[in-house]
Amino acid sequence: MDQPIDFPARIAADRAAEYRRRGWWGIQTLADHVARHAASQGSEPAFITAGSRLTWSGYDACSDRLGCALLALGIERGERVAIQLPDSATVHVALLACEKAGLVAVGVGARAGERELRHIVAKTRAVALISHGEHRGRSMRELAVSLPEIRHHVIVPRFDHDPAAPLMLDGTTVEPAPAAPAALAAARFGPDEFWMVNSTSGTTGMPKCVMHAQNRWWYFHQIAADVGGLSASDVIMSVVPAPFGFGQWTSHFTPTYLGVPTVVTEHFSPAQTLELLERERVTVLCAVSTQFRMLLAEPAIEQRDLSALRVMFTGGESVPYEPARRFEQVTGAVILNFYGSNESGFATATSIHDPQEKRLRTSGRVQPGTELRLYEGGEDVTSRRRGQPGTRGPAVCLGYLDDPAANAELFTADGFLMHADIVEVDEEGYLSVVGRKSDLIIRGGKNISAREVEDEVAAHPRVALAAAVPLPDPLFGERVCIYVELREPGPFTLEELTEFLLARGASKEILPERLIVLDELPRSSGDKVAKAELRQAAAKLVPALS
Repeated sequence: MDQPIDFPARIAADRAAEYRRRGWWGIQTLADHVARHAASQGSEPAFITAGSRLTWSGYDACSDRLGCALLALGIERGERVAIQLPDSATVHVALLACEKAGLVAVGVGARAGERELRHIVAKTRAVALISHGEHRGRSMRELAVSLPEIRHHVIVPRFDHDPAAPLMLDGTTVEPAPAAPAALAAARFGPDEFWMVNSTSGTTGMPKCVMHAQNRWWYFHQIAADVGGLSASDVIMSVVPAPFGFGQWTSHFTPTYLGVPTVVTEHFSPAQTLELLERERVTVLCAVSTQFRMLLAEPAIEQRDLSALRVMFTGGESVPYEPARRFEQVTGAVILNFYGSNESGFATATSIHDPQEKRLRTSGRVQPGTELRLYEGGEDVTSRRRGQPGTRGPAVCLGYLDDPAANAELFTADGFLMHADIVEVDEEGYLSVVGRKSDLIIRGGKNISAREVEDEVAAHPRVALAAAVPLPDPLFGERVCIYVELREPGPFTLEELTEFLLARGASKEILPERLIVLDELPRSSGDKVAKAELRQAAAKLVPALS
């Protein structure tokens, strides 16, 4: 199957030679690294869960066997294979098997519902689906046969529990057979090729499908290793869903490049995460800010021995200062973050060498190999140090799959990928997000940053999570509505919140005018707060009284 080569892909191809010359892109694939570790430390764990381990030899052999099974079905090189699996070792086996077989892996989030799965399968024209027999209480076999695009359904076991367990191909159980790696050699993708599709997080509606080449993650890994001081002695735990950008580098690529174990969980649980952090002596934790705030709210955090933990990477949403400062105080870990997206990889990063105020109040500085410009109304205003950021470099994706209109909005004519924020860059080069073009509340003509409201509200000691959305209003157009999830149940009033915010010195213009307390804020497939759902709910509320 011919792979689409559109405008953003050509831009990346034009720069590939330079990226390789500078070492930002490499010549090996993930499969090469796995084979190397299988040969040198085959009995050591590649993946660790609460109750199982998968060794490097097992990882290599299971992915060979699954890759050969996919080829035996007659799926042609470059065709797409959808994967919906929990965040365990098995999803990584499936991703690696697709790479080895020269098939484009289509990562579908474990939390994606049937509607989202159908959308992604149709958009990517996936011809096969890899899953367990059941997923979130539904029969995946019944679902697979109802999808008109799907020709083949592959039911896989939990490889970390039983690497030799049989596969089920199109309803027929296939007993384990020796893999034939030679059959994979001609099909395997190279590091520059379009090898995977994943999606945007779904926080603003049906996701777009993002194209990836592996080398973007090799570059990302090198930056992460530099800013975090990563080494072959680390133990990495990622609680970020594997199909998404943050999950890709934290659980699928960087640990394998380093040859270190990855600790993963099928479902994020603060209590289980803390148990594994202690038991496995995890040194590097990777989590979105929603998750680390939930860890901080877990009473057991004070009783766990987390002395091995030295770094926590976060990103994908803003880092709330007060919870981040408290997390560092409680755990002793240094919090680092990347500013960027699934599409961009990253634009800036903080480092273990940065002072705390810079690490927690900014998104860091541009890293070698990445170019940053600031725009306003399509004009380059980089010299003003404030504007909408655009980035270009080795970490940028290949663009959206079969979506020229979306790519035209995403990329400038010379290949800079546009971000949806308004940022400022200080004299030392540290970038701070000051607003989001698509996440503003416009009250009486005044633009109010939802992020600013959320940061202020999240500082309240009783608030675990906060999400600000516009509340339609006939007089002002929009007012500020805040949804919160509390650390502990009990009465919590708008008056109490307002008093706290004013005492903190918050501007009156950002004060919430409607407070809604939920037992749990809704999450998207990427485990971020699903703000689109909250916006829709707020739109149905009776307008606040003046």
